[in-house]
Amino acid sequence: MKTLGQFALAGVIAGTVAFAAGGASAECTADNWQDCKGKPWTVGNTMDTPLGEKWWPSMWGADDEAGSTNWFTKPEVVLRAIAEADKGKVYKLGQPYEPDMPLFGARKFSLRIPGTPTGGPFGANKVIWHDEFLATEVGQVGTQFDGLGHIGVMAGAHGDKSKMYYYNGFTEDEVGSAYGLQKVGTEKLHPIVARGILIDVAAAKGVDMLEKGYEITMADVKEALEKQGMADFQFMEGDAVLFRTGWMNLWKVDNAKFNSGEPGIGMEVAKWLSNDVKAGAWGGDTWATEVVPNPDPGCAFCVHQHMLARHGIVNQENMNLNELSSDGVYRFTYMYTPTPIVGATGSMGSPIAID
Repeated sequence: MKTLGQFALAGVIAGTVAFAAGGASAECTADNWQDCKGKPWTVGNTMDTPLGEKWWPSMWGADDEAGSTNWFTKPEVVLRAIAEADKGKVYKLGQPYEPDMPLFGARKFSLRIPGTPTGGPFGANKVIWHDEFLATEVGQVGTQFDGLGHIGVMAGAHGDKSKMYYYNGFTEDEVGSAYGLQKVGTEKLHPIVARGILIDVAAAKGVDMLEKGYEITMADVKEALEKQGMADFQFMEGDAVLFRTGWMNLWKVDNAKFNSGEPGIGMEVAKWLSNDVKAGAWGGDTWATEVVPNPDPGCAFCVHQHMLARHGIVNQENMNLNELSSDGVYRFTYMYTPTPIVGATGSMGSPIAID
């Protein structure tokens, strides 16, 4: 099983590839990222950063720390979402948190009950109780939610924190702290009440699950929507778009395979979500939502960078979307409130869909 660092290193090593650009040969490498212009993960005509042109200030303002969750402060977006809940059936999309769930890299989940019982007895009624102590990467295990301080881009020399950029151009100097993020922590995000749309690619392909490394393209998105009877569906700003690959079928069945890579979206679909849909959230039934390994070996989680760092669009991972698929529910009210831990990179919690 590879760790995040190993995936990134593999991308860097394999990314030393030559490609034609304007008739000239150039190398796109970690040390020569200025020559990556034209790669799928770059935007614009300048290489101010390894992602192309700089992306700040945000559409929400130069000081904003809430990103796409700002959509859910708008009554029309919330009312559009609530209108989807006309049958009253609730779907629990989160998985239970337990030590033997798939955990990426060296992440751990350890719960202890201090004492049995933890406290008491008190009073003539002899009250006793249990508490718990939890040691884990609280925002990055299980059904996990990526906040805006989770993913960034290094545009300068190693160790130069003034050239490490996150959402809205905040630098590592401004963000980083051993005791919680000083900027873009999850406490800055708004509760999510979105119109949810399931894009069931696995069902459209007639398979239990897509293969590791399969990139979901816009052709796949259109095929799935057509088979779902949504060929003419109009996406709107603030929608939550979820992708089902069937990968969740491996959860606690084959954790090693689950963690070894995954099917997911690539940059084509990511740019559709950010530029055309202007999504309020994106997510899926895998641990990264994006394809791993990316077909372009120079990309190490570049979809995450595009969505989170460049556009501030939050991501919900490791969701169980199978019941929605079985019931043929493709539009719903999607609700999730990030746990407001000051300075956290993400959040545990159980998102729900209401049909």
